[in-house]
Amino acid sequence: MDYYAVASLRENHGGWSLLRAQNAPLALAFFMAAFTGPNQRNLGRQQLIDVLDDVLFDVRESLGEDSFPREAADYLDDWAAPERAWLRKYYAPGEDEPRYDLTATSEDVVRWVESIQGRAFVSTQSRLTSIFAVLKALVQGSETDPEVRLAELQRQRDGIDAEIQRLRDGHLRVMSTPEALDHLQQLTGLAKDLLSDFREVEQNFRTLDGEVREHITTWDGTQGELLASIFANQQGITSSLQGRTFQGFWDYLMSPQLRTELRDLLHRATQIEALAERDELRRLGTLHQDWLPAVEQTQTTVRQLSQQMRRLLDNKVFLENKRIMQLIRQVEGGALATRGRPPSGVFMDIAAPTVDVALPFERPLYEPSRRAMVDDVVELSDDSAVDADALFSQFYVDKHRLAANVDLVLEEAEQATLAEVTAAYPLSQGLAEVVAYHQLADESPWASVTEDSTEQLAWTLPDGSIREATINRIIFVRPS
Repeated sequence: MDYYAVASLRENHGGWSLLRAQNAPLALAFFMAAFTGPNQRNLGRQQLIDVLDDVLFDVRESLGEDSFPREAADYLDDWAAPERAWLRKYYAPGEDEPRYDLTATSEDVVRWVESIQGRAFVSTQSRLTSIFAVLKALVQGSETDPEVRLAELQRQRDGIDAEIQRLRDGHLRVMSTPEALDHLQQLTGLAKDLLSDFREVEQNFRTLDGEVREHITTWDGTQGELLASIFANQQGITSSLQGRTFQGFWDYLMSPQLRTELRDLLHRATQIEALAERDELRRLGTLHQDWLPAVEQTQTTVRQLSQQMRRLLDNKVFLENKRIMQLIRQVEGGALATRGRPPSGVFMDIAAPTVDVALPFERPLYEPSRRAMVDDVVELSDDSAVDADALFSQFYVDKHRLAANVDLVLEEAEQATLAEVTAAYPLSQGLAEVVAYHQLADESPWASVTEDSTEQLAWTLPDGSIREATINRIIFVRPS
């Protein structure tokens, strides 16, 4: 960290601004009395005002009434304002009274002030023991050689066997009072550090959620892409280092076996005679009860963040549905405007809703297949008696060419009969071409076949002879 980073922290960090404030001693004393001292979180406004009134009363009694002239509620609103953000102010679901909690930066300042006042007893042996324990867990848990792990487990088993034998021989070593105080002080410090970490974890979750909500607000893509992006961000929150370590702690704390073991150890710790006169020992028995509300508050925050994202999506869907309804109203308004002068001809096809009904008794009964008798005797014939020219004398009628002929004739007239079409474009393939024209008329919605009148068609064969046919009159109409 260079000079510019430190200067930026001095100007922008909330904890540094707390230390630089003129009423910093009052704020820190109040934070210790209301939050960190009794290990409390999420307190109501009136409860905090009462605690702050008590702190102000003691200060004014010593320094005079003019030392801090403002009301307790004014100080509370000032410290929770966005420009300071020493306290987090929010409303719990279903409650009208605002609630307050320390921010992570404010708690860091409180813990730092508590640490610089000096300690009468500094724990060193327990810290060294903890360092060795963590270092062993790191090295042994990362070891990939099975033989090395087996050797370490064998060494631990030998040590346990030796300790069991010493106890059987009557050599019982009890921890001395300095050692017990050393471990108690470290245990109390770690418990406070853990409670302090929960506020920072919760703040990190809120920061990630703010980024996701900003992403939703500025999104201009499709709904499906937005959902995919949100699920990816939600997965990123839970799969981040912060989320995974917190989930691991939650799973560890929620294990029935581990919780039972923890309660038993805490109860036995309160029975240690060497620590009977220590005030920290009385709070040690309820250590896990301080953790559970803090963890539950963090879990509640994560659930609330998911609910807020759901509401944001619901609002976005509502706006999109509103736009769709506006478009539907415009279409309906256009239909009503043209109701008096509808367009000629068919301008829209809508498939009629039908239900295919198949009754069970309409199905035929099973009928065994009949075996056909085939005469497999093949008689050879004289190939010279077969005329193969007939296989190559086939021809194909191009219906697209005939439809193009009809369109060209209808460009000059509103309607035309088949006789007029064949007069403009004579038949070249005989009766097959007449049949193709008839098929086009049956398939087209712009043609009709009149059965009460006929017309004559004629065509010339390749040998010069003329053929005639009398058919029902076919009328083609120009599409609108």
